[in-house]
Amino acid sequence: MILSTALRIFLLSLATFTSQFAHADSAPVTLASEKPIESHFQYWEDASAEAELADVRALPDAAWQTNPSGKATFGITDSAYWLRVEVQNQTGRDQLLIAELGYSQFDDVVFHELSGGTLLREFATGDTRPFYPRDVDHPNMLYRFHVAPDASKTLYIRVATQGTMVVPLQIWQQNDFYEAAANEQKLHFFYYGSLAVIILINLAVFLTLREKLYLYYALAISGYFLFFAAVRGYTLQHIYPGAPFLHTHVLLLSMPFLAMFSILFCMEFLQVRSNSPRLYRALQAMLLFEMLFFLSAPMLDYDTGIRVAAVSAFAFFSLLLVAGPVAWAAGVRAGVFFTIAWTPLTIGVSATAGRALGLLPENFFTEYAMQIGSGLEAFILTLALADRLYREREQKIQAQADILKQQKARNEAQTQLNEALTHDPVTGLPNRNRFEWMVDEQLRQNPNGRFMVGVTRITQLKEINRTLGLDRSERLLKAMAEQMTRLASGLPMVHHTVDARGNDERVYQLSGDSFGLLVNVSKTADDFQSLDNALKQLAEPVLLDNIAIEPNPRFGAASYPEHGKKAALLIRNAHVGMEMAPHGPYQTGLYSRKDDIYDESRLTLMSDLREALHHNQTELYYQPKISLATGKVVGVEALIRWHHPDRGWVPPIEFVPMAEKTGVIKHLTRWVVDQALNDLKELHALDPALTVSVNISARDLSSPELVGLFETRTKRNQLNPEQVIIELTETAAMDDPHRGLSALNELTAIGLKLSIDDFGAGYSSLSYLKKLPASEIKLDRALLQDIESSEGARMIVETAIRMGQGLGYQVVAEGVETEKSARLLNQLGAEMLQGYWICSPKPLHELQAWLEVERKAPSLQGLQQV
Repeated sequence: MILSTALRIFLLSLATFTSQFAHADSAPVTLASEKPIESHFQYWEDASAEAELADVRALPDAAWQTNPSGKATFGITDSAYWLRVEVQNQTGRDQLLIAELGYSQFDDVVFHELSGGTLLREFATGDTRPFYPRDVDHPNMLYRFHVAPDASKTLYIRVATQGTMVVPLQIWQQNDFYEAAANEQKLHFFYYGSLAVIILINLAVFLTLREKLYLYYALAISGYFLFFAAVRGYTLQHIYPGAPFLHTHVLLLSMPFLAMFSILFCMEFLQVRSNSPRLYRALQAMLLFEMLFFLSAPMLDYDTGIRVAAVSAFAFFSLLLVAGPVAWAAGVRAGVFFTIAWTPLTIGVSATAGRALGLLPENFFTEYAMQIGSGLEAFILTLALADRLYREREQKIQAQADILKQQKARNEAQTQLNEALTHDPVTGLPNRNRFEWMVDEQLRQNPNGRFMVGVTRITQLKEINRTLGLDRSERLLKAMAEQMTRLASGLPMVHHTVDARGNDERVYQLSGDSFGLLVNVSKTADDFQSLDNALKQLAEPVLLDNIAIEPNPRFGAASYPEHGKKAALLIRNAHVGMEMAPHGPYQTGLYSRKDDIYDESRLTLMSDLREALHHNQTELYYQPKISLATGKVVGVEALIRWHHPDRGWVPPIEFVPMAEKTGVIKHLTRWVVDQALNDLKELHALDPALTVSVNISARDLSSPELVGLFETRTKRNQLNPEQVIIELTETAAMDDPHRGLSALNELTAIGLKLSIDDFGAGYSSLSYLKKLPASEIKLDRALLQDIESSEGARMIVETAIRMGQGLGYQVVAEGVETEKSARLLNQLGAEMLQGYWICSPKPLHELQAWLEVERKAPSLQGLQQV
């Protein structure tokens, strides 16, 4: 019995001690005059998040835990937490108080105000509810209440959220809260205002310079702006107070948004693509992750989204923290600024993420670390961009100075070039380009006027050049130009203009030997006597170095608008009119359309040629080729001839070039090959050793059917391919060197021989020509023109012969017109001759008769005896 009594006394004492301890732990928040309020509270975790106020009030004191600091962080949890705080007023007067939960991200907060066990008021708020109504217009969770003198009240506060459970509870006297809130708003205003200014400045720079670096930076800072505005609840308060469902999505989207453009800014600012490929790939991977996060954020619940954002923040900011030193080490100046700027931001983000995950306590630093870090980062990077702009400006100023120097040099060169492009270098007269511009401009200004384009050609200039030399022919041109200008200045009907340098322009040089002017017919009164007198003076001999030179000018004219409405057409028709002029000393030929032999009707020749080939209306003539060694005919060259039913004989020079341009050349070549090889088979009845030469064009070389054509036709006619010679001009061989060489190799591979025609007429590369699988060259007839009278011409021919033979070619001289030329060519070493002196081109039946005679009396018998 004594033992039980003692036991009861011990248990009673223990209960008393426990009661005293709990009471000590749950001491109320007291209000005393001149003393600041020290906030603390008790809390209980509601793991099921289903407890009601009655359930909570029924809990024993031992279920409650005390937080003496008034700030607690529970991490990311699905539990609800209940806070209990008792407030006693010991001041002797009514106290207006505000209970503040200094965290704006709670989903659901319910304040319960009790006095003496009686529920006085219940108020629910949170960011899953519309912002209004609230007790205080502020983004944090606030509850306004009052406590009478010497009285107390108890607050039960239920808090729940899907994100981080951060619980900073502070009891304020109402005036003190508004003062503190005003001071805090000033700091926020300064922070957000600074960000806004940075954003606007960078957008302005982007719009001015069009450099995406500044756009990326502006968008990244906009992401920070939006993130902090959402985290602090300002977006819910001011932008969409009636749509709380947007709040969580805006917050989640702002995180990958700022990350994406921060990465893009980093890659552009640090130039990591060229300086660090591995870092570039890592940043690309992080960018891809943030893009996926941005796209999937609207579909994630807030709890999952905030976890992903917090974890990715560590990786993202750590990676960008490494990027600065890497670029710095690579010698990129921007890496220094980036490293300095990103360090405080990374620390701030780490502290914020640690607070969100419950790893770091709730305090001023963890609450504002990211804002402080982002502000420092924005300030430092703004300085970096300013430094970049300054350096770019200095570089641009220097570049502009260089450009000005270059522009000055270019302007001087352009002036000289314009002078060269618009004026003839010999006479100094404005050229054809200038004349066409002047005429077209005059016709545009006076479309109803009457004008005439006149042209003059010095017909003897080539002969003068060959006889007296280039220097004297140029001096003659200058003298003629000066005389024309002087005569034109005395004719009021000749139109004149003034160029940019103030020079008077009346006469224009259209080509080396042609001049032009524009006559205003309305100023002539149909009296051309003065103009005729001027032309008569031009036709008189010119005294040069005591030599009277006959320029033999010819004159042509075309009228506007009868003969054309554009300068180019009028000039063309004036030249045609010149050919219609009587062959007197100064008569002018006026253009006539009915006498124009160069009209566009020539274009119908191609359709007529197709028809002629189809109906076998063309014909081959053959010109023999004779060996100087034996005096015998060794081969013939096939030459196309065409007798048009309306036009008569059409020279090959008129239709062959047009056939090459229009594609008819393929049909023409096919017909020539067929006919030539058939005729060769007949000629072999007279001489089985004869060869035939067939001309092909550069366009034929591009035809994939060419090799097959020769191969099938030689087999069909049972001919030795070596007796078929392909003639290709020197310039045609150079038209497409690679393709041409390939095609010629294919042709010679089947046994055909190659002859280079018109050798010496072009400006070909000997290094290329020696690659051609040719066995023969034919000297261009132009080389032989002066061989009888000019020692220089003979030396050129001899050099060409030796050059050809040195390259392993047989040399054929074509265009031989006289016996003297033939003897000279024999002496100079030519191996074969071809020309009218030997035989003019003949149709097959006449050639056969000529060959019969030639066998009995060779044309070169006399030469063989020399």
